[in-house]
Amino acid sequence: MVISYFGGEFFKVTFGDTTLAFNPVSKDSKLKTTRFGADIALVTLNHEDLNGIDQVTHGEKKPLVITGPGEYEVKDIFIKGFPSQSSYGGTPQLNTVYAVTLEGMTLLFLGALGSKKIDADLRGMIDVVDVLFVPIGGNGVLSASDAHELSVLLEPHIVIPMHYGEIGNRSALQTFLKEEGDEKLKPIEKLTLKPKDLVEKEGEGEVLAS
Repeated sequence: MVISYFGGEFFKVTFGDTTLAFNPVSKDSKLKTTRFGADIALVTLNHEDLNGIDQVTHGEKKPLVITGPGEYEVKDIFIKGFPSQSSYGGTPQLNTVYAVTLEGMTLLFLGALGSKKIDADLRGMIDVVDVLFVPIGGNGVLSASDAHELSVLLEPHIVIPMHYGEIGNRSALQTFLKEEGDEKLKPIEKLTLKPKDLVEKEGEGEVLAS
């Protein structure tokens, strides 16, 4: 599995010939966007910074679009969406947290989550979080400090911060890394993972360059 980051909350996850897109930036956003074809697109919240399905529809690939709570199974990928709240964009609205299981690993993508108090059903249904994608920029989503508290609670093997810089508080990344004890962490271009890579990792931070 290879994870790439394009800024905001926009991630591409590839394994084999399958591509997933998380919260793609739309062409109507002020954020920089990237175009590629995806098999599955997951959108946590309806906002132009996060709902660019047009940008991951390319060539022969027209993604299955998932935009809310529920259970889904596609190509041996198991997806569970849980309702949560966000105030990103200035008004309270539904944000969907996605747990995605593939290749024997579970990704937990929090999207634009606005509160560190997550639903009890979510905590009860997820035994292990291998990779946690957590927003840290405030202004309607978690602050860096709240994001750190939640990441400690969820006990992931790897933590990937998102939603900072142009889309959130510019100093949030430094604050979050300090809270995590990873102040000297350097951004990497992409993250390549296999299940065996996660065995000895406990809350290890990874910053992906966009």
